[in-house]
Amino acid sequence: MKKLLLAMLALALMAGCSSETSKPAQTAKPQPKPAEFQTGRYAFQKMYVAAHGWARDAQPFRVQSDITTDSKGEAGKSAVWRAWFASPAGRGVKPYTWSGTDVADAPARGITPGSEDSYNPTNSSTTIFDIAYLKIDSDQALDTAKNHGGDKLLEKTPDTPVMYMLSWNTPTSELIWHVIYGTSRDAAKLVVDVNASTGEFIRVEK
Repeated sequence: MKKLLLAMLALALMAGCSSETSKPAQTAKPQPKPAEFQTGRYAFQKMYVAAHGWARDAQPFRVQSDITTDSKGEAGKSAVWRAWFASPAGRGVKPYTWSGTDVADAPARGITPGSEDSYNPTNSSTTIFDIAYLKIDSDQALDTAKNHGGDKLLEKTPDTPVMYMLSWNTPTSELIWHVIYGTSRDAAKLVVDVNASTGEFIRVEK
C-alpha cells in the first residue's frame, strides 16, 4: 500500500512538471522605436549617398525639412528631411526623403527615393550646388536666425513651427539656409536668410 501511494505521488509530480514545461514562454512585446530628430546636414549626407547610387554625377539643388506631428523644427532638427538631386549627364532629377519617425503624417522610416523627372539646367529653381559650400548646419542657422527676429516671434507665438530650406542663390553665388517661421515659405511669419558657408546673417525676407 505504501509503495502504491509513493508511485501515485511520483506520477502526480511528473504530470505537474510536464504541464508547466508545456506552457509557451511569454515574450515581451516589442517597444516602439523612438523618433529620431536630426539636423539637415546629417540627413542630407545620408540622401547624398543614396542619390549617387542612382547617378554618379548627382548634385543637390534643394534640401528642406518637413513639419510633422512630432517635429516642429525645434533646435534646428527635424524628423523628416527631403533633398532634390540632378544628374546633368543623365538630364534627370530625383528627390529623396530621410525619415526618422513612424507617425502617420510622415514617410516610412529610412531613405526613400522618389520618381525621376527631366532636368533643365537653365531652370533657376534647379540650380545645383557644390556640397563643399555646405559648412553650416541647420541648428547653427537657427542660432543666427534667433538673433534677427526669431526669438521675439517665438516669445509671442511659441507654437510656431520652424522649417529649414537650403538652396543656391545665383545672383550672389551663395548657398543659403532659409529659416522659415511657419508652415510654408509663402505663409511664413518670418524668413531669415543665413549664409550656409560662413553662418553670417544675410537678410530678413519678411
